[in-house]
Amino acid sequence: MLARYQIVRGKRPPGNPLPKGHRIDTRKHTRHVLRPEAADVEAFIRDPSAGGFARFAKAYRATIEQRFTRNRRPFDELAELAKDEDVFLGCNCPTRWNPDAKHCHTAVALAFMRRKYPKLDVVMP
Repeated sequence: MLARYQIVRGKRPPGNPLPKGHRIDTRKHTRHVLRPEAADVEAFIRDPSAGGFARFAKAYRATIEQRFTRNRRPFDELAELAKDEDVFLGCNCPTRWNPDAKHCHTAVALAFMRRKYPKLDVVMP
């Protein structure tokens, strides 16, 4: 199963435990294949409106599609891991400036993985 989780700075709030399984940090500063480009995230932070998210999502989809075309192996490995184990893509969202986890790069990444690997169990936020 492939899903998302919220990375929390400091102590996790009661009632929001860490999920059990593989937790993967996919934020912009990581080297993960599903990380967004920092410039795209910064543009979205400056304009967190629906239009800002639409622009961000379009750019992010193009980025991960290009990465997939260039080298699909890391995507295949992630899908293979998620076939037998619970895997969670992590980000700080929801946040004060982006309170909707559906407007997070992880939601776009999950939709991408669902499209590329239709037999994979993907849980959307």
